[in-house]
Amino acid sequence: MSENGRYITRQISEYILKVAGMYPVVTVCGPRQSGKTTLVRHLFSQYDYVNMEIPHHRLEFETDALSFLAKHPAPCIFDEVQYTPQLLSYLQGIVDDDTRNGMYILTGSRQMELQQEVTQSLAGRTAMVDLLPLSVDELRRAGICLGRDESILYGGLPRIHGGVLDPSIAYQDYLRTYVERDARKIIHLHKLKEFEMFIQLLAARVGQVINYSSLANDVGVSMPTIREWVSVLEASYIIFTLHPYHSNFGKRLIKSPKIYFTETGLAASLLGLDTPDQVLRDPLVGNLFENLIVSEILKSYLNCGKRPRLSFFRDSNGLEVDLILDHQRCPIPIEIKSSRTCNSSLCRNLRLFKRIAPMALSPTLIYGGDAPVSLQDVVALPFYQASYCIQ
Repeated sequence: MSENGRYITRQISEYILKVAGMYPVVTVCGPRQSGKTTLVRHLFSQYDYVNMEIPHHRLEFETDALSFLAKHPAPCIFDEVQYTPQLLSYLQGIVDDDTRNGMYILTGSRQMELQQEVTQSLAGRTAMVDLLPLSVDELRRAGICLGRDESILYGGLPRIHGGVLDPSIAYQDYLRTYVERDARKIIHLHKLKEFEMFIQLLAARVGQVINYSSLANDVGVSMPTIREWVSVLEASYIIFTLHPYHSNFGKRLIKSPKIYFTETGLAASLLGLDTPDQVLRDPLVGNLFENLIVSEILKSYLNCGKRPRLSFFRDSNGLEVDLILDHQRCPIPIEIKSSRTCNSSLCRNLRLFKRIAPMALSPTLIYGGDAPVSLQDVVALPFYQASYCIQ
């Protein structure tokens, strides 16, 4: 969130302030260390603040909830509320008796649990906001201009860009913290070694269609277990999946989803990559670059408060388009190439897709170089302008 003590403006700020004027509660979800606490405390600096991850705050709430809430009246920020889901029921009673908006700001890092609790207790009373780590666009606006390989390696954790953490150490600790503090609590994890192997194998398959059977065989667990673990990683914002584009083009389409990491830095760390030069020379650099761009576009949607409608296209003949954006039910096909040199040959699949889907809009190539390029029939963007796709 800050670089050398300087605050990095988050593009989602405007949307959060907007919904805080429309709802009594705003719930900000996102992965650990994505900057949730820093952001809400910056935007709502006059609010009281309570971190529910701290044991004595939880004990105080569980011992006497009404006295606790009287001690911390609105407006108040309650951080890491997944530790005290009962709090939401008490807040429901308070906001139902009050007409103010922006009374409470909640944060949490476990998506599935919070959504379930919100549905039960705060439905219609809260805006749900997803905050992912810093985007390439946010970093560049703050004067932090990284190349392709540095962007992959460092990812978007604010503390890395603030000079507080070494990325080679930060992501190892990030994974260890996740396994020890989150995964064990969500699924009562017993097969720790198998789970760690599973995450490493996912990193080696980044940007690829998931083969649950192959993963189960490699890890030595059942397919239902693999599916459960994928769901848990999604719920904790460690990974996200991209499902195939559904439209009847008269071809048999691939049905399984592709997998990406929310943090490319974590994927690179799991692959043992410690320097930009190692990223450059790694056989999976194209997959990691694709992950970077897909996550960048996902962040762009969320930062505007828009619902992401992302998919990919692949048919049984091998024609593939890396990313499809849904714009008013018309596809915008995007091809992602890690090459630093842009030329027309990189657009072959876009042109083939346009033939079978003539209603497709603005075929776009995003490549790994730095300079804008003009192509006759395709929009070509350098990687740091990936967010322009949704504008």
